Amino acid sequence: MTDRLYIDVHILQTVPPANLNRDDNGNPKEAYFGGKRRSRVSSQAWKRATRLHFAESRDRQDLATRTKRIASQLAKGIAERTPVAAEDAQRIADALIKTTGISAGKKEGDTAYLLFYGRRQLAGIVDLVADSAADLAALDAKALEEAVKALPVKEQLKTGHPADVALFGRMVADIPSLNVDAATQVAHAISTHAAELEFDYYTAVDDENTADETGAGMIGTIGFNSATLYRYATVGLHQLRENLGDDKAAVDAVDLFVDSFARSMPTGYGNSFAHRTRPSLVAVVVRADQPVNLVSAYENPVPASRGIVVESARRLATEFATATEQWGDEPAYLAICHTLGTGSGTDAEETGQKLADSFGANRTFTELRDGLRAALTERVNGN
Repeated sequence: MTDRLYIDVHILQTVPPANLNRDDNGNPKEAYFGGKRRSRVSSQAWKRATRLHFAESRDRQDLATRTKRIASQLAKGIAERTPVAAEDAQRIADALIKTTGISAGKKEGDTAYLLFYGRRQLAGIVDLVADSAADLAALDAKALEEAVKALPVKEQLKTGHPADVALFGRMVADIPSLNVDAATQVAHAISTHAAELEFDYYTAVDDENTADETGAGMIGTIGFNSATLYRYATVGLHQLRENLGDDKAAVDAVDLFVDSFARSMPTGYGNSFAHRTRPSLVAVVVRADQPVNLVSAYENPVPASRGIVVESARRLATEFATATEQWGDEPAYLAICHTLGTGSGTDAEETGQKLADSFGANRTFTELRDGLRAALTERVNGN
């Protein structure tokens, strides 16, 4: 499949008092949009939450890790697979990583930057020396470097990408040949309405205080806000296919992303606020032209005078319908899953109908994913 195909994911999610993603002062991140201050959660925060959620449905060994400690991880693999001592395994690992040209960090054994790679890719590098590790361990530093120079270490990092590397890409500034173009773009989530920063003043009591002791053992403040967030991401199936080299694997990766992006949540101050919720609305739009972020629906902030999530959903449906008509769009597939318009009052019922007119009948999340998988499979098979 060479044609462009984008899967846009639109989500509305209400979050109670929380500090999901803090700034350099420890307060929730914010942004001005439409002239009003909004709650914001950075794309990086939600991408990491999505990646961590992948492990709930995939074998950890089929996924990637992002670390400066690739040499240490490689040494660990060599020590586990071969009879060499840990010290010799580290020497071999350092020599192998040096052949790639990846810049060394200030700390011994570290790279100069975080490297995103698949665990099975690293296992492939271990395979290169598994049978000769004992002989390599007997060599001095110079001879060891010469012995591993011809091994295709870099090639192991160029092929067999796991889904998360294929989705989110990899950039290695000093070795462009190791770069992987991301198939996924994730927008910063922002509140559909104006949001104000608040502070929780808290105290902690010393449990061992005697009766004549008063006062708190500790006092402090935590910044927080609450918001209905508009979240958006898009996946380029054509780029994903190029990164993975397989149509079925690409469709599987889209399903993995949609599931984890919808279910995941950044964990900042999770114990303090217990903020985990599920989306009120998830809509997917498959397009063959370009990705389209619908955040313009909220340039004029939703007022608090009526239900914020209901009005946010109404505006999303209106924005999508208007843009589709205005630009002559012909989406290849539409599906929506939401909890609105189910006996929650006239406004909600009208919004539910508006959503149906724009995105189709309401489905369960499982039905949405199954329908999307079937539509993409049909598309890549040329039907």
